Amino acid sequence: MESTSPYEIGHGRRLLGSLVALGVGAVALVLLYPGGLGKAGPVEVTGGASVAGYRAVNGVVAEGPSGVGAVLDLGADGLLVVLAGLLAWVGWGAVRRRSAHDVAGVVLVGVGTVAAYAVSEALKLVVDEERPCRAVRGVVAVADCPGVDDWSFPSNHATLAAALAVGLTVLRPRLAAVVLPLGAVVAVARVAAGVHYPHDVLAGAALGAAVVTAAVWSAAPPIAALMERRTRPNG
Repeated sequence: MESTSPYEIGHGRRLLGSLVALGVGAVALVLLYPGGLGKAGPVEVTGGASVAGYRAVNGVVAEGPSGVGAVLDLGADGLLVVLAGLLAWVGWGAVRRRSAHDVAGVVLVGVGTVAAYAVSEALKLVVDEERPCRAVRGVVAVADCPGVDDWSFPSNHATLAAALAVGLTVLRPRLAAVVLPLGAVVAVARVAAGVHYPHDVLAGAALGAAVVTAAVWSAAPPIAALMERRTRPNG
């Protein structure tokens, strides 16, 4: 059963749905926030459920063959390219069909993804959470640890993956069975590589999903209507 399209409901309900999406995303970020705001120096997370999950995942990965870190890094980047390519494919189909609704949706997924990434970068500069590959003792990351001052919360990869996967699901619900697992693999790969905590990728996923959902639900119908008026023959 396909989900309800934003074009099938009223303006008020669309705005309410957008606000709910943003609210859920904000609550998730607050709940996953590692603390340390206003304190001098980076935040180091060294205990709790997220660290336990990080240790468990990396304990399994460490038993794998050499070179797995490079595979995880390239795999995460490659899957982001796949998701972006699927969005471009959906967009090309919309252009060929001259569907203003679908073109507006694709554009807003792209804009929302860029906006979510910008918010993720801004949060990194505010939170200053140290990478687990430096903060967690006794665990050796299988991938190269990012440089000092390259902060961990939230995960940019997870933000981008969730934004693209959820955006594609909103536009084409039948793609959910493909794109949502791909987005999840990107997030898990960042933990497995040793460069993010589980709470980093969960926060990034919540951020990306919330921003893109709100963008499409709030703005796609009016933008599509404007596009249709501008392309409608005179008279």
